[in-house]
Amino acid sequence: MPGATRSIVINAPVEKVFDIIVQYDKYKEFLSEVKEVRTSGRQGNEINVHYKVDVVKTVSYTIRVKEERPTRMSWSFVEGEFMKDNKGSWVLEPAGEGKTKATYNVEMSFGLLVPKTVVNALAETSLPKMLEAFKRRAEST
Repeated sequence: MPGATRSIVINAPVEKVFDIIVQYDKYKEFLSEVKEVRTSGRQGNEINVHYKVDVVKTVSYTIRVKEERPTRMSWSFVEGEFMKDNKGSWVLEPAGEGKTKATYNVEMSFGLLVPKTVVNALAETSLPKMLEAFKRRAEST
């Protein structure tokens, strides 16, 4: 399954970065590709997150998120258009002086109708831009 891992250092403490990551309903405010997010079915530290995102075309999907405050958030695929699987995680580590090393890992597989160029663009272009957006958000709030 195609995947990508990227890390970024954010000038904010781990707890603050974690709070930004789990405020799913605010993603539209700083991630331009996110058109709609809603949550459902919270049970303890697990919740379903339903996305509608615009990456080349608008795609809807649902993931089941497990929040392990304050250092890890992971997810697994529930259902979605064009996707066969989507799993990954955020891992947060103190980086000294109130900074956080945030590592994002994602593995996705798509149906046969999704060209490899789209998959590659997601990993090579969208992922770094997304990390920068989370960094800006954490450092500015």
